[in-house]
Amino acid sequence: MDLVQSSRDVGIIVPLVDEITAILRERIYSQVYGPGYRLKQEALCSELGISRTPLREAMQRLEQEGLIRSEPGRGARVVSGDVQTLLAAYQVRAVIDGLAARLVAAGPTHEHVGELRKSIERQKAAMNPWDARQYSNCNVDFHERICRMTENEFVIGQVSLIHMTAKVFTPVALIDRDNAERAIGEHSAICSAIAAGDERAAEHLARAHIEQTITELTERDSGRLFR
Repeated sequence: MDLVQSSRDVGIIVPLVDEITAILRERIYSQVYGPGYRLKQEALCSELGISRTPLREAMQRLEQEGLIRSEPGRGARVVSGDVQTLLAAYQVRAVIDGLAARLVAAGPTHEHVGELRKSIERQKAAMNPWDARQYSNCNVDFHERICRMTENEFVIGQVSLIHMTAKVFTPVALIDRDNAERAIGEHSAICSAIAAGDERAAEHLARAHIEQTITELTERDSGRLFR
């Protein structure tokens, strides 16, 4: 797979580093590269038809996003979801999700509310028949939409954390239907608070939604995550 040639073939000019970053990021999100997976530069350069320089830059970006971790003499690996890492990630998410919901509730638009309601309907559609992968994607979509609706670049910059906690640390096989159903109810409450312009309620509900997972993680050495 030659990235430079493939981009030219479709007539699209995409910065090479951006393209490499997007490919590796999606492979991590889709569990092609699971937690702890070692990213071998030589093999990736050969597969993608690139040199080490743009690959290193792409990997630096992914490390800044918290998706991979480099260790001297040991190379780079996809982050692993041990309990302490999960707790740290969800603690930040509780703050970011709460802030995002409050900011959107400060000036809700019919378009925004409509988008969130459609996202919730797609989540519900994944319940019958139960489709864990589809639910997971819709769940991420809901939370990402709220962050992007803030139009706050610093909040939007944390979107990768949503993908990390909901996709990288939570394999689809571990998503439970009952917990997903509960989460959808919580999503609906968050959406209603945003639609009503109730900033305090929106923030409280969004934070509580994530803090439930923090409580579960604290109480158990390991647990299933459904946010």
